[in-house]
Amino acid sequence: MKKITYLLAAAIVLNFSNATASSVGTTTGETNKTTTSAAITMDDAVVTDAMSQFKSLSRVDRKAKLKEVKSLMKEYKANKANATPSTDKVLLAILAILLPPLAVYLHEGTTNGTFWISVLLTLLFWIPGVIFALITVL
Repeated sequence: MKKITYLLAAAIVLNFSNATASSVGTTTGETNKTTTSAAITMDDAVVTDAMSQFKSLSRVDRKAKLKEVKSLMKEYKANKANATPSTDKVLLAILAILLPPLAVYLHEGTTNGTFWISVLLTLLFWIPGVIFALITVL
């Protein structure tokens, strides 16, 4: 499983490096955006193309790519471990206890069905409104 993850990550890195290398020669900003978004999109065709390119590399190049992927994975895990919880989540959780519909509205950004369910639950019984808001916010 670990090797499959590394191979997939190496394929993505290889594909991303090819896409960014091809977009360096372009002059318009729109072309850069479409090329980079195509590299980030994870559909089957992109992955299979990247895997075929990865398999066509020499053994030394494969090892170099895998080493690069391992370092990127270590960096990602270190950043993930050191990440602090967002203060927005904490503030929304506190607000969900005090005013559940307001917390749901701030989280959703609009008055949609989730907001109206929160209003209804809060008006009927306050505790179900709080529980629903906490589930929605967190």
